[in-house]
Amino acid sequence: MITHSGEKPYKCSDCSYVAAQKSHLRVHMMTHSGEKPFKCSDCSYAAAHQSNLRVHMMTHSGEKPFKCPDCSYATARKSDLNLHMMIHSGEKPFKCPDCSYATAQKSSLRRHLKTHSGEKPLKCSDCSYSTAQKSNLRVHMKTHSGEKPFQCPDCSHATARKSDLRVHMMTHSGEKPFQCSDCSYTAARKSDLKVHMMTHSGEKPYKCSDCSYAAARKYTLQLHLKTHSGDK
Repeated sequence: MITHSGEKPYKCSDCSYVAAQKSHLRVHMMTHSGEKPFKCSDCSYAAAHQSNLRVHMMTHSGEKPFKCPDCSYATARKSDLNLHMMIHSGEKPFKCPDCSYATAQKSSLRRHLKTHSGEKPLKCSDCSYSTAQKSNLRVHMKTHSGEKPFQCPDCSHATARKSDLRVHMMTHSGEKPFQCSDCSYTAARKSDLKVHMMTHSGEKPYKCSDCSYAAARKYTLQLHLKTHSGDK
């Protein structure tokens, strides 16, 4: 009956979480204590939820019971399949309140919001680099190790990012899929098209803190800043 009334009598003493079932509150409390009683027998993985362990075990068995009816995609998680289906439907329910960005994934929206706040909590242990995304930090660390696992099959070019290799391959194919809606300009990179569009809008988001100079590209601003520092 609590599911009909919406009543949630079980309250967490450490945060604002409330639950309709005592068992749910018990599991939630493990997020505060760090307790993970459900352990994988094949590796060091441990989880607070038995359901999470069940899904994890599929990484060992290779089982992917949730299959997309429209393509060959298959996954161990129903929630992942639900997100994937949005690619086919084009649905993007998670919208940024500060710009036109929208996404199918809540986690992607959280990462995007950091571009507005400027928050970069993940820091490199070897230099001053910091980022909002764990994947960016992983790739950055390869600049210190020199690791470039993605090798072009047509030339000696190698890169730390798979996405950079995809863009590089376009130099061989000549493909430029990103088309300007206002002129005949085309680009291999979405980021290059975004910068190009500023030539039409006149937007210059990168501003100098020492004078009135502004630029459409971050790199151009960095060059300008050297005129103040005297760095050559």
